[in-house]
Amino acid sequence: MGSQADKADLQEASRRIALVDAPSNLGLRPPEDGSVPGCYKAPGALRDRRLRERLGAEEAGVVVPPRYRAEWWPGYGIRNREAIAQYSVSLARRVGRLLDEDALPLVLGGDCSILIGNALALADRGRFGLAFIDGHSDFRHLGNSEAVGAAAGEDLAIVTGRGGDLSFLGAHKGYIRDEDAIVLGIRGDDEYLGELQALGIRSESAPGIRGQSERVATEVLEWINKSGVQGFWIHLDVDALDRSIMPAVDTPEPDGLGWTDLVGLLTPLVSSPLAVGMEVTVFDPDLDPDGSLAAALTDQLVAAFQP
Repeated sequence: MGSQADKADLQEASRRIALVDAPSNLGLRPPEDGSVPGCYKAPGALRDRRLRERLGAEEAGVVVPPRYRAEWWPGYGIRNREAIAQYSVSLARRVGRLLDEDALPLVLGGDCSILIGNALALADRGRFGLAFIDGHSDFRHLGNSEAVGAAAGEDLAIVTGRGGDLSFLGAHKGYIRDEDAIVLGIRGDDEYLGELQALGIRSESAPGIRGQSERVATEVLEWINKSGVQGFWIHLDVDALDRSIMPAVDTPEPDGLGWTDLVGLLTPLVSSPLAVGMEVTVFDPDLDPDGSLAAALTDQLVAAFQP
């Protein structure tokens, strides 16, 4: 039996992981007057638990976001829209270079709006799928709501072409086809679930995954293998986890996934040769004063990448 170091070396050779920090909070509303969302601190909190070293990942640097501005009013549109557009293009360039080098980017957010830049990088290179693991469908858009505001609640709508100019970066109208996305871990009462179903966007709620995560992952991979995509990206918003184990998010809710469910779902997905990258979003170290949740999240990510 090989040593732990030998196993790490094998993992690094077979999955050339490149760790990228995307510490953007541009897509969230302020948690309270006079403050900014703390999720921009998440990459540092995970790195402080030696995530890069434990994964044997190469260093791919930091994509620094523009300044967060809290101003918003009804009719304004998406908060920080211009800054998000600028940042998405910058992030797409960084992630795109890694994809061209056959690395597997692991992008540490930040909020869910970082999906826009990552999806743009994919769209520039062809047709890719999306495994969207999230406690919410993030499908608010002007076709189903009176107003839009925080891009982190609209990122799936944006990358599928429903986000105005944020869906038109580069030469694209949306970056992921409806039929190439699958939503995993939403709550059963998600307000946009009916619309997803009508559009043919596949989904499996958290109650349907709990205790069945490996089966669900197998079914997801079977679908991806038949879909005709070149590969797929994994989006993980940690609010897919139950609030009893992950309260350090902007909207913690009950009836979510457990740690075992999450690792059971992620492990087959990240091990697939069709997986081209992954992002981790919405963890807020400001809500984790003793660091225990950062440590737990790091442990589970390592377990998923190094089973």
